[in-house]
Amino acid sequence: MTPIEIRKYLQERKLATLHDIALHFRMTTEAISPMLELWIHKGKVKKHLSSLGCFKGCCKCDPATIETYEWLS
Repeated sequence: MTPIEIRKYLQERKLATLHDIALHFRMTTEAISPMLELWIHKGKVKKHLSSLGCFKGCCKCDPATIETYEWLS
C-alpha cells in the first residue's frame, strides 16, 4: 500500500475515518497515519478530530473511529 493508493481512496470517498482507511487497506492505524501525515503536510488532506465521539460522553470510543480525514483538492 502506498500514499498514492490512500490518495485515490480519499479522492473517491472525500471523507473517511482512520479506522475505515485502515480496514480498507487491511493495515493498522499506526501504519496508515504516517502516509496521511504526508498528504496533510502537502496541504491535500485535512484532519478532523471530534472530541465528542459518539456524543454519549462515556469516552469509550476508539480514537480511530472519530479521527476523520478529508481530501481537499
